[in-house]
Amino acid sequence: MPRGSFDQAVALAVLLFLISALILRARKPGIPVWSIMAMTSFIIVVSGIVPIDELGSVIDLNVILFLVGMFSLVSLAESSGLLGAIASKFISRFRSVSPLIYASSILFGFLSAVAVNDTIALMGPPIAFSIARTAGIHPEAMFLLLAFSITIGSVMTPIGNPQNVLIAIQSGMSAPFIQFMKYLAIPTLVNLLLTAYIVKKIYGIGSSRLELSAVPREEIIDRRDAILAGTGLVAVISSLVINDALELAGLPHIKERGFIPFIIAAGIYMLSSNPRRTLAGVDWGTIVFFITMFITMEGIWRSGILLPLLSIVLPEKLGEIQGILSISLLSLALSQILSNVPFTKLFIQYMHQLGYSGADTSSWIALAMASTIAGNLTLLGAASNMIILEALETRMGVTISFIRFAKIGCIVTATNIAIYIPFILAINALYG
Repeated sequence: MPRGSFDQAVALAVLLFLISALILRARKPGIPVWSIMAMTSFIIVVSGIVPIDELGSVIDLNVILFLVGMFSLVSLAESSGLLGAIASKFISRFRSVSPLIYASSILFGFLSAVAVNDTIALMGPPIAFSIARTAGIHPEAMFLLLAFSITIGSVMTPIGNPQNVLIAIQSGMSAPFIQFMKYLAIPTLVNLLLTAYIVKKIYGIGSSRLELSAVPREEIIDRRDAILAGTGLVAVISSLVINDALELAGLPHIKERGFIPFIIAAGIYMLSSNPRRTLAGVDWGTIVFFITMFITMEGIWRSGILLPLLSIVLPEKLGEIQGILSISLLSLALSQILSNVPFTKLFIQYMHQLGYSGADTSSWIALAMASTIAGNLTLLGAASNMIILEALETRMGVTISFIRFAKIGCIVTATNIAIYIPFILAINALYG
């Protein structure tokens, strides 16, 4: 068998195994997601699609250290009681469940827009669990709302998620902050409210009154650690925002932005009351997932099995309407296979090859929107989903099945797309 045909056969088998394992995992949740991805990376390397000597260039250390740093700070924030105290303060401001659900969606969405969505995925599960416990609703409802909301919220700014950063920098579009907000701010707010409504209806969440006595009064356990964690998180978010602004302005900046959280965490470890506990709280399963995901996805791309699909749906640079629809369709579909960050990184190159330039603003906005919203369709669509899932299983003893997420995700994603695409087309007709 020719080498190319062999690679394609292996890549196809890996894809089928990965998707099947994630679906069947609902019956055996004891098998962690990272172990499934690790197995596929093993097959990719052993088969020779990605030689072992090339793994150093395939694994993105920028992303890995970003996660290690953020996990460390969140671990300190959780063990010090800071996250619990924040959740308690937030919940105590509401008197009934319904406003709390809508406010939670907007809160999670706004936070992901001004920071990186993966950061909120790290911080969010304890807060979502506390809200669910206080409101007397199924924890699954709040965890899904958290996942959907941080995905939607991260759409509207160039710093909301890694794929938006890639698009803002590599597309060549001018004034990306202004363009993102012009096209995406209003439909994002609408989608956050509609998504909260959908979750309320599916889980039968009413407007029952919240009794203040039922609100858990969680206190800070270790004041020094809480101050360190809070200072570290603010420093990370501020540094990332300032660094991105400098980058977009063409001023000197840190190119390897993922190193920022790690360096800040490195300066805090020794100052915490129990450095070993802080490091032990890092979600190492998710770190393994990301490392092995880079290997697996690189192998699938190198095999070339996706190129025929790309050339069928988007064979050339198309007109505005057809191009936006085609880019959105490809982004939704292939993000489920590659995950949205690897897909976006590769698809930007493909679009440039077809002749898309910085002047094609609506096309790049469509790529940012659809590749991000793809995270609401299935668990595989966004890394933030995997971060939340791993946190639920390792720290809270609960899970969300692939099929359950997809059933509700189909409704949410269809609603999101139905709002975003007409708005993008309308803005493009007015200002394009």
